[in-house]
Amino acid sequence: MYTESVFLSATTTPFSYFPIVLQLLAALGFVGITMLATHFLGPKRKTSDKLINFESGIEQRGNARQPVAIKYFLTAILFVLFDVEVIFFYPYAVNFKELGWEGFTAVLMFVGFFLCGFIYIVKKGALKWED
Repeated sequence: MYTESVFLSATTTPFSYFPIVLQLLAALGFVGITMLATHFLGPKRKTSDKLINFESGIEQRGNARQPVAIKYFLTAILFVLFDVEVIFFYPYAVNFKELGWEGFTAVLMFVGFFLCGFIYIVKKGALKWED
């Protein structure tokens, strides 16, 4: 078994990467040709209605550069933080039998640390939207 893997790695040459390079060139070529074709073949009717900014059917009002409340950013960061926490449960869920009690205590510590952070956030009022 060991000699097989050594034999396979010894036969790797730069030409072995040719299919990957070929695939990459085909993908980039397809994207480039498609973009050029749509630019040249697409309609070019520029009217005043088409040139104005449009977002979700809401007409534009005021200045887009006005400051945004920090609560929006804080909520987004907290969402990402706790969303990433859930991702770390998948390896445990897949291997929970092999990890045994040692893995269970590690997951309990992990959840405990995040629970402490969540309690801190709630006590500081980071999730309150009232001013």
